[in-house]
Amino acid sequence: MTLTINVTAAEYLSDYKILVKFNDSTQQILDFEDFFIANPHPQHDIYRNKEHFKNFKIEKGTLVWGEDWDLIFPVEQLHAGHIQF
Repeated sequence: MTLTINVTAAEYLSDYKILVKFNDSTQQILDFEDFFIANPHPQHDIYRNKEHFKNFKIEKGTLVWGEDWDLIFPVEQLHAGHIQF
């Protein structure tokens, strides 16, 4: 049986960096700064403000921002340690 990868914990580090831990005991430090620079968008530009960026949560095994999941990334990308844009 294949393990479905899920985010189990996440910790804000600094700037746009978050330490993300997964249910397979791996972890990644992800830097979201390049994503914000390369992808300006009204729906997620609010999270360029670091105070808003820090307000992520884990829901349904992934990292999300906002009440309606305004910003979300595929778990596979988080697990690989690279956000594609």
